[in-house]
Amino acid sequence: MQKLITRLAQKNPSKIILAVLDGLGGLPLNGRTELETAATPHMDRLARISACGLHTPVAAGITPGSGPGHLSLFGYDPLEHQIGRGILEALGLGLEIMNTDIAVRCNYATMRDGVITDRRAGRIPTDRSSKLTELLQENIPNIADVKMTFAPGMEHRLAVLMRFPHILDKDAANIPDTDPQLEGRPPLKPSGSSQSAESVAAVAEILIARAHELLKHEEKANFILMRGFSGKPDIPTFEQAFGLHALAIATYPMYRGLAKLVGMHAPELKGTVEDEIAFLRANYDAYDFFFLHVKKVDSFGEDGNFAEKVKRIEEFDQLLPQIVALNPDVLVITGDHSTPAVVRGHSWHPVPVLLRSPYVLGGLCSSFSERECLRGEFSIFPTVQLMSFILANALRLKKFGA
Repeated sequence: MQKLITRLAQKNPSKIILAVLDGLGGLPLNGRTELETAATPHMDRLARISACGLHTPVAAGITPGSGPGHLSLFGYDPLEHQIGRGILEALGLGLEIMNTDIAVRCNYATMRDGVITDRRAGRIPTDRSSKLTELLQENIPNIADVKMTFAPGMEHRLAVLMRFPHILDKDAANIPDTDPQLEGRPPLKPSGSSQSAESVAAVAEILIARAHELLKHEEKANFILMRGFSGKPDIPTFEQAFGLHALAIATYPMYRGLAKLVGMHAPELKGTVEDEIAFLRANYDAYDFFFLHVKKVDSFGEDGNFAEKVKRIEEFDQLLPQIVALNPDVLVITGDHSTPAVVRGHSWHPVPVLLRSPYVLGGLCSSFSERECLRGEFSIFPTVQLMSFILANALRLKKFGA
């Protein structure tokens, strides 16, 4: 699909806004989902004049992570373009990824007498983990000609980015985890499945030994386990694929990282959703495509807090007229996956979407919700097809064939 769209894509002055309420989809509590419970007069009004439907980020019954969910929204097949766990961890912590890099997500761990006694180092406090990560950065800035970058995560987690002086082969990250997965076992030695991967594994082995030497006097976090070795995926940029000059507006590092991965401009931002919309307004003349990310809807879904998820949906709806006032040629409101509060996490349920443009049928839905969207003209479709609907409604696709 993406290759076909690339062949047909054409440029014009149209403006496209994709507003992603992270984890938007839900399930009923006392008979009504979060969207059905929320007071959303502005989204309901849009739904009545929009093309609506439900989309499936990966495949029927498959629960998507945030990476696959967003890649699908951006028009990339998540099964073809799989992003490794290390890359996601590094992106989530705000690191820039290049095609000379191998990223690894790591755990601080406790080792006694050569065996791992706690794979998570007792979930040490984040501030302690941050100090230990600073210690590693100060003392292991490089291994030979490989630059090392350490980024602290929450509690026992950290990411390591190994930047090599040359572009790596595609199989360079084919290295199993060093985490034995069970306490009472020794850590596994890094071992590559190819010559290129062996050279990376050799660097990882040195890193583990040096880190242990620095941490050996720690009561709990005296070792690191390396997991999810991964390199930058070979993926065309948003401009190459769709001819769009894109701006990502997101306050969480992971989503900026995903956007940067496909070549969107993604400056660091802080603040509220209203601040994000102000940034959109200030930069509206400079780009064709705007990805606006709203995180807290998902956060409260994962907490199982139905009422707060409803509140965050309502807060976005109150701000929606500011976006509509920009009068984009295509406006899309959706989520990257469902996060029902009753599930307390991501789920496999299709995600509601509305698309407003002058070229839709509309008139099929009375409000914006999971059940109403099922009545819309899109019905249920794979998320990866959304970009073709967006480009078609922006008149950015040429006719196929004679």
